[in-house]
Amino acid sequence: MSQANPIPKRLKDARQKAKLTQKELGIRVGMDQGSASGRMNHYEKGRHTPDIQTLKRMAEELDVPINYFFCEDDSAATLACLIDKLPEEERLKLIERLSKKV
Repeated sequence: MSQANPIPKRLKDARQKAKLTQKELGIRVGMDQGSASGRMNHYEKGRHTPDIQTLKRMAEELDVPINYFFCEDDSAATLACLIDKLPEEERLKLIERLSKKV
């Protein structure tokens, strides 16, 4: 069964992989130092959802593509990150190969 909103889990996973605290990430994306930790905690607990601009800044800081946050399972999230790192030419080759298998 998929989770209603995948953003909290994806955000926490990417932040921990980047070895950042909630406060550090919050400050890096422009949040006030005094509220950064609390706001990030609310996002990771699913109490609030970041707006798209904040989510884009988080993606940049965490070095993940924005679509990573919307992946409902871990394999799709991993694929999103791997594909994001490929040069455009390699992505097009991958699309071509995968299209033949579907």
